[in-house]
Amino acid sequence: MTAQRATTAASSAREMNLYRCYFDLVANGTKTIEVRVQYPNLRTLAAGDHIRFVCGRDEALTKIKRVARYASFEEMLDAEGPERVNPTSPRDQQLADIRRIYGPEKEALGVLAIEIELIEPATA
Repeated sequence: MTAQRATTAASSAREMNLYRCYFDLVANGTKTIEVRVQYPNLRTLAAGDHIRFVCGRDEALTKIKRVARYASFEEMLDAEGPERVNPTSPRDQQLADIRRIYGPEKEALGVLAIEIELIEPATA
């Protein structure tokens, strides 16, 4: 990607905060699926959109390759593979961690699996 196109992508990117442990996995390119619930403002995410993940003062720019929708976190992990969501954690631990972040009322909104590719590594 040229510097001009990267600058344009960065300026139009949707910003999302991540906990440090997940941010580091995105920033090093090993986490390729970001999990979110289907809040109304995220329902329009589509392939080709850009997301700037932020953790403190660090940022990593990514491009969405695809967005898949699921009824539950379990269904999403089974379909996407836990190693793509968090390659450092077993499936059962991931499910528990995700459900600590998003309670049952949030999961009931539906689950998004956002496949991403890293464009620009972390910067501070």
